[in-house]
Amino acid sequence: MTIDTLFGPAEVPATKPRTIKLKTIKAVYETITVAEGTGNYLSSKIRYTSPTQVFDTFAFLKDETKEYFIALHLDGKNRILAVDICSIGSLNQSIVHPREVYKTALLSSAAAIILIHNHPSGDPIPSTEDMEVTRRLRDAGDLVGIKVLDHIVIGDSYYSFSERGVI
Repeated sequence: MTIDTLFGPAEVPATKPRTIKLKTIKAVYETITVAEGTGNYLSSKIRYTSPTQVFDTFAFLKDETKEYFIALHLDGKNRILAVDICSIGSLNQSIVHPREVYKTALLSSAAAIILIHNHPSGDPIPSTEDMEVTRRLRDAGDLVGIKVLDHIVIGDSYYSFSERGVI
């Protein structure tokens, strides 16, 4: 192939066209419609304003034999947009990473989240690891603009981080 340069025509070897492969990530957000009557359970019209309300709704977790870590995604008026089961652990621990919690919260356009997990032992007092995970999730939420309103540990009763002034 010949091209014109400042010094006249020059022979340049022909180049092969290059192909570039790009990976695209598409957000998938699925709405599931429950056909059976759910009454007021998890109604999108209920505003969650107290830890007692959350405990009453999720008290069934006290009977579970494994630790469940759940994030409630809330809109600007504290109504539930989505319920995300972030992790199902073993008898006394569950692995939770901020990336997994906030991946779905961002997809649902949550304004805030309430964290819930159960202690199968029945003792709702948070462990040192529970305190550390809560701090990390709160810091990550501050970074992405999603506020952690509370972290509620469910056992025979409940422990609310916001009621105790921890959050």
